[in-house]
Amino acid sequence: MTSNVTLWVKSDPFTFGTLQVSPHPKLSLHYLKKIASYVKTKGDAGYPRISFPVWKHIACNKLTMAEDLAWMYFEGYDLLSHYEPEERLQQAEAYTNCKTTKEQDSLRNKTSVDTLQFLLYLFIQQVHKISLRSSLMTGEEWPTRARSPDLSGKTSSTSKGLDENTCLTFILNNLNDLMILLTDTVTYSGTTNDVLLTIESIQALGLLISGSTDGCKTIQSLDEITMQQQVQVKCGYSKISKTFSFRAFESWLRSNLADNPFGVGNCITSGRRLSWPTTGCDSEGKTESGSKRGRVATNAHFTTRDQKLIIISQVCKQTLAKMSTTLTDSRVKVHRCHYAFMYLLSPLRYVSIEKCRHSTIVLGPVATTVHVTSCEDLTIITPCRRFSISGSTLCTVHLLTPTRPLILGGNDSITLAPYHTHYPMLQDHMAKSGIAGLPNLWNNPLCVGLDHQESFPVYSFLPPQDFFMFVIPFELEGDTKELPWSLPSEYEEGLLTRQKQIKNWQKTVKDAKLNPAQKQQFQTLVESRFQAWLVESGHKKQVDGLVPVPSSPTK
Repeated sequence: MTSNVTLWVKSDPFTFGTLQVSPHPKLSLHYLKKIASYVKTKGDAGYPRISFPVWKHIACNKLTMAEDLAWMYFEGYDLLSHYEPEERLQQAEAYTNCKTTKEQDSLRNKTSVDTLQFLLYLFIQQVHKISLRSSLMTGEEWPTRARSPDLSGKTSSTSKGLDENTCLTFILNNLNDLMILLTDTVTYSGTTNDVLLTIESIQALGLLISGSTDGCKTIQSLDEITMQQQVQVKCGYSKISKTFSFRAFESWLRSNLADNPFGVGNCITSGRRLSWPTTGCDSEGKTESGSKRGRVATNAHFTTRDQKLIIISQVCKQTLAKMSTTLTDSRVKVHRCHYAFMYLLSPLRYVSIEKCRHSTIVLGPVATTVHVTSCEDLTIITPCRRFSISGSTLCTVHLLTPTRPLILGGNDSITLAPYHTHYPMLQDHMAKSGIAGLPNLWNNPLCVGLDHQESFPVYSFLPPQDFFMFVIPFELEGDTKELPWSLPSEYEEGLLTRQKQIKNWQKTVKDAKLNPAQKQQFQTLVESRFQAWLVESGHKKQVDGLVPVPSSPTK
């Protein structure tokens, strides 16, 4: 019996595990090997799981890293770990109940992560390190293609996206170093002087690599595949020592690594096009300006629930609204959408928004990360576990997030504000995503990168007088009738002031005691001015686009 082994690089560790910013200079193999040796001297607090106090000591005292940055990396790896939604909600409750910073630090100090996988996670941050000299001299260091210009026209490492070929190239070019990081320097075979890998090392490598032995019908972990009888000899496994030959395993791994069958490339070539209704198009799928209907594709028909991907591209001057089982728990990539209004009202796994302009995007709860890159004049409204933005300008973000928003490189004029909308299924979707109403750290961003200056911050907070509640303009079924938590006091006061102004205006009109003819004239004037404002502000297209939408988001 032969085994048809197919291996591929997982997308999650790179898409929402790595930060689109040049990594800390001491996250190289040299220092990570030192960390690997050091943690084993710390007993149970360092290996096989490393506690945050040990990592903080290493990061701050050995690597000269700021404590905020050390926690950000620790928290970033935690996003890749599997938790049940109930566990996430319990964590949020425990954090919310903390009365002081000392109590919060005490909670952090109780957390730990898998040591070997955490080291791999730190190593792959190098995927965003750019060295043009090294690339030209050796041709080995990523990237292998030109960097994309940011919105100012300057080349920026933060504006590039990661595709499957990029991730595969990075792993192949650095596979030897990754495996060296997982070896115990004292573990050698007596006959060949070949370094040996333990089963724990292979399990750790499973953070980055997955595979299948039945034509991708079922997905298996790397260690499950290597333990199959017909695979053990090929990958250098010894039943006597229960270890793997370093050279044989590396050779086997290289010969079987291929493109990710569930990635963006295969979704584009083999995916199914979704006929999601968009308003603002005629019967032939064209807008008034002649542009075609946006393209939406998914791999949901040939993959498992954990690998669902949806690509939304070139939705221009249209309104797209959807709530569906296909969208639920999927990874969503929104690409090159302009002058659009999108409502993706389902619990999501991960969302990437790239190269979009002049649009409003409302998302259901996102269990991991929302990342925005190379965008201009966007309004984004979302509850998510982590938010990050790079290479973007004039963006307003209304957030509910239990982690600090990450302001990466290449940004300008980013406005942060609290989450300010609701829809009937919101609370149910948040429970499924493990996101609670508190804590909400929307107003405590962390700037990461070398281009940030405290005297000239690239972000600001929305003034309370400009704050208003956002109404989702669809009739949906569900129990959430209002925002299920309190707004920050200054924004609550801003809303009350606005409501008071409206009541005063209504009272003024009432006290004017207009006769019927005057009332008709006044109403005509108000409607005329309102229509003019809709046109001037650009909201008329959105209002017109909503007219034909019955209940499409619920299907």
